Amino acid sequence: MSQGIENKVVVITGASSGLGEATARHLAERGASVILGARRADRIAALAEELIARGHKAKAVRTDVTDRHQVRNLVDTAVNAFGRIDVMLNNAGLMPLAPLERLKVDEWDRMIDVNIKGVLHGIAAALPHMKAQKSGHIINVSSVYGHVVDPGATVYCATKFAVRALSEGVRKEVKPYNIRTTVISPGAVSTELLEHISEKDIQTGTKEFVSKIAIGADTFARTVAFAVNEPDDVDINEILFRPTAQPV
Repeated sequence: MSQGIENKVVVITGASSGLGEATARHLAERGASVILGARRADRIAALAEELIARGHKAKAVRTDVTDRHQVRNLVDTAVNAFGRIDVMLNNAGLMPLAPLERLKVDEWDRMIDVNIKGVLHGIAAALPHMKAQKSGHIINVSSVYGHVVDPGATVYCATKFAVRALSEGVRKEVKPYNIRTTVISPGAVSTELLEHISEKDIQTGTKEFVSKIAIGADTFARTVAFAVNEPDDVDINEILFRPTAQPV
């Protein structure tokens, strides 16, 4: 699966680990040029160097998705380096789970800034270029928790429901510009996401559950590749996947 991926320019936020890192590797191996955005500059620089050493095209740009100017710089760097942007993967996200009664208000604000505003900043940065090109593909990352609400995950669920709403709105608005849109909702996948949980009792229980059923981040990468690889007249709008053993 590479015919529709080769030579595409793909911008990935949250590329320093987990889903973003796995996708960067997967798409680069199939001939895409990958532009890696994340706050941990050392991690994405090392990944870009590794990919380049293996004969792939990659570039790292330190990016905090809560800053719209940094996200615009990430996308503009991709366009300046490779001439265009074909795919914008808004992947950066946080999941500090806790019941509402624990009043983790600062964490609520941070999730809103990263999980919702970060996606909007990615759309805002990529859309002008894609409109001018009359082509492009915006991929947003939601979650199984964007389809169901569990106690202790209320605010996280709200942010991921919002990503689905944004994605559907974007889908309807960009049709005149030949732009494709996809929202991907993963279930339990092995990433660093659980490290964001500050409440130790919740973190311990969640890790114990996830460790029994989680699937690899390469599953997400293959899902992205499937959507990107389809012909330009095919718009894969929504993908929801879980480990076979996941009941939620």
